[in-house]
Amino acid sequence: MNNKLTEAERLAVSDNYKNWKRWGPYLADRQWGTVREDYSKFGHAWDFVNHDKARSNAYRWGEEGIAGFCDSREILCLAPVFWNGKDKILKERLFGLTNGQGNHGEDVKELYFHQVSSPTHSYCKYLYKYPQKKFPYAELVRENKRSREESEFEILDTAAFEKNNYFDCFIEYAKADVGDILMKITVVNRGKKRADLHVLPHLWFRNYWKHNERFDRPEIKAVADDCLVSRSIRNGNYYFYHENGEQLFCENETNNERIYKVPNDDDYVKDGINDYVIHGEKTVNPDKKGSKSAIWHSFSLEAGEEKTIRVRLSKGKLENPWLDFDQVFKERITECEHFYNRKISENLPEAHKTIAKKAFSGLLWTKQFYYYDVYKWLFGGQQESEPKRVDPRNSSWQHLTNRHIISMPDKWEYPWYAAWDLAFHMASFVEIDPYFAKEQLLLVLRESYMHPNGQIPAYEWNFSDVNPPVHSWAVWSVYEKDLETTGKGDTSFLEKAFQKLLINFTWWVNQKDKHGTNLFEGGFLGLDNIGVFDRNHMPPGITRMQQADATSWMAMFTLNMLRMSLELAKTNKIYEESAAKFFRHFLNIAGAMHHIGEKNISLWDDEDKFYYDVVEMSNGRTSRLKVRSLVGIIPMFAVEVIPKDLFKELKEFKYRAAEIIRTRPDLASLISRIEETNIDGKYLFSIMRGFRLEHLLKRLLDEKEFLSDYGIRSLSKYHEANPFVFKHNGHHQIQYEAGESRSNMFGGNSNWRGPIWMPLNYMIVQSLRKFYSYYGPEYVYEFPTGSGNKLNLNEIADELTKRLTRLFERDENGKFHYHNEDRNHVFSSNEHFKDEHLFYEFFDGDTGKGLGASHQTGWTALIANLIMEMEQSKNKEEVLGLKSTKNNVKQA
Repeated sequence: MNNKLTEAERLAVSDNYKNWKRWGPYLADRQWGTVREDYSKFGHAWDFVNHDKARSNAYRWGEEGIAGFCDSREILCLAPVFWNGKDKILKERLFGLTNGQGNHGEDVKELYFHQVSSPTHSYCKYLYKYPQKKFPYAELVRENKRSREESEFEILDTAAFEKNNYFDCFIEYAKADVGDILMKITVVNRGKKRADLHVLPHLWFRNYWKHNERFDRPEIKAVADDCLVSRSIRNGNYYFYHENGEQLFCENETNNERIYKVPNDDDYVKDGINDYVIHGEKTVNPDKKGSKSAIWHSFSLEAGEEKTIRVRLSKGKLENPWLDFDQVFKERITECEHFYNRKISENLPEAHKTIAKKAFSGLLWTKQFYYYDVYKWLFGGQQESEPKRVDPRNSSWQHLTNRHIISMPDKWEYPWYAAWDLAFHMASFVEIDPYFAKEQLLLVLRESYMHPNGQIPAYEWNFSDVNPPVHSWAVWSVYEKDLETTGKGDTSFLEKAFQKLLINFTWWVNQKDKHGTNLFEGGFLGLDNIGVFDRNHMPPGITRMQQADATSWMAMFTLNMLRMSLELAKTNKIYEESAAKFFRHFLNIAGAMHHIGEKNISLWDDEDKFYYDVVEMSNGRTSRLKVRSLVGIIPMFAVEVIPKDLFKELKEFKYRAAEIIRTRPDLASLISRIEETNIDGKYLFSIMRGFRLEHLLKRLLDEKEFLSDYGIRSLSKYHEANPFVFKHNGHHQIQYEAGESRSNMFGGNSNWRGPIWMPLNYMIVQSLRKFYSYYGPEYVYEFPTGSGNKLNLNEIADELTKRLTRLFERDENGKFHYHNEDRNHVFSSNEHFKDEHLFYEFFDGDTGKGLGASHQTGWTALIANLIMEMEQSKNKEEVLGLKSTKNNVKQA
């Protein structure tokens, strides 16, 4: 294997999971409390295996660790473990609250930061901050027993990090070759006094043998004082080299005595190393062998002192594992820097370069080996008894067998894939690893993921939940970006995805437009509590809801499929048929949005100049739910600009489209500029006619409504003083809430009633740039509304990007705006904290404070796209000589 490749060359190696991506940070941050590990009778996943049981329970479907590395099948795992000499358990895993314990749902209560990662994980760095005092487990649980109106109690609210009495633990990995993994753990005493620390690099096998009779239990054993060897029929031999330390061994088998009060099958069970180190018990194997091992190092560090532990896991025997150790790290770090320097424009400010690099690195650290076979989970494997469950989850998804590396939303709070999250992830991944982006988008369309009826699985808590149909958008976005970068379109990828998306499109039409009216439902559609009531469970007396967002998402889906058809038709004329079909479907949706029910009510309200959901009652009456939310903004996303030259190439489609327009001019009239090109010869396909876009922007860009200092709010601030009330079989109310949710709807761990969400802000910015590519610089709008300041749509997209970027910039106190203020002000004044970035799930609509999952680099990594695309747009404008002027403009 050639280990002299650049990072870009490594990425291009085919079949990467047998090459440079064979090993990576694929361990979950949390395996306990997941659906797949839940074998309880009534589906109480959070309680069946909780944090306390996790150290003693051998998992069925995966493993977890702090900054863990494993192979792409998670056969063999490597991760550091720490102990400060005071805690009652080893720090093997990150601690957090369950959904029921947290006042805003599940929440990790640790401090850790994804420092950097190259796309093939040839170099990775992670920082974990570990208190020298006893870790405040009980205090964190106790103090979070508070109301939803109160803020969460975080670890920085305790005394755990006072006076800098903690250790910085840097975990680094570098690959000398595909099967040669170097690990370096550097610990630093940040306190002012000497402190003790124990560091135990762990090497262990996932327990794949207990439920599969084909495999014997593998073994790790000592072969020298400084070397262990792991042997498995599944991945052969690996040599684990270490310097100094005590070798410890046990089995990755459940401690039945502790959890179930029945005898153990083995003498040395999973928590044996923990009990030996903490309590001095005889719970490790004196024969120095087992399926779980550790090397125990003990240090006493003076104030400011640091120590480094080196280990090396190699497929081959090494004569001197330390000879090139430091040189390998040096080379991989240099290569990683070079990779990002090429990907991120040198013209960007250093702070913005750092944001983009950290965002991409967090995204790369959030890959995970995900294994879940629903049929086996429901009925047991061969020669296993069927688990006893009442009304088990996902019983209609028995075909689903997932066993892949998948991009996760957050490996602690959401250590399971979510379909629409993943689509947004790939919009960022394509910037650094287009191979992975395309692979992931095709993965969830496979027969072992997608339901036979065409539905894409949502997430393990309920695969049948309905998320917005953004997969087609992601496929087209990845294709376009890859084409722009390489100069060659990957039509093989596009065609594969298109064929599967046809099945998914059919599912939407058959299942969510049951009346055949081209108006779609879908329930909460990923926007959790954005409705005045739970849109999955409407009040009695409402027969159906015509959702502005569901219908608009489908209009966008239709346009994506139309655009893909036209692209594929350039080399295969058969796809002109598909293009004509989706063109007609797009017109039908546009028409349906304005003719609902007997009174031809429209989703567009001419009085308010906004889109609303419409409910139909059992008595035949229809009513608009006049909630000003992102639901009414989503119609902006159904926009595509298509060059005239493409129509010239595709004569059959051009003829069919003209015929549709001729026979249904009433439908065509609802679509913006569908029969005329702009000065550059481009056609605009959009639900939003110019006057509707103008009125929508007035609300969107109004600081008293949607426009915040930090982006676009999910609910208009108008509803703060003017809550919307719907009285029908009860009192239903929605009010602007800038921060955390005050209700427990959908678990209460997210809020779409005011906060800023990066993915939909990204789509707003993208849509504005598309409209600009048609209307050009001469069309200007007020920004902000009422200011008298006129900007074109591209400049407005830039201004929104700047506000979103402000979240990650420093405030007057020196901390990043999104950071929560703590009693010691560490993020504003502590040199070891102030430069560390987190990527929150969403942000307070007024203050920009980070909320929800704190390592949601999944879709919040889109900040990197926004920063880079603003720079690209600026460069393009300069090349074309386009700029907004106060003269010669058309006011929209």
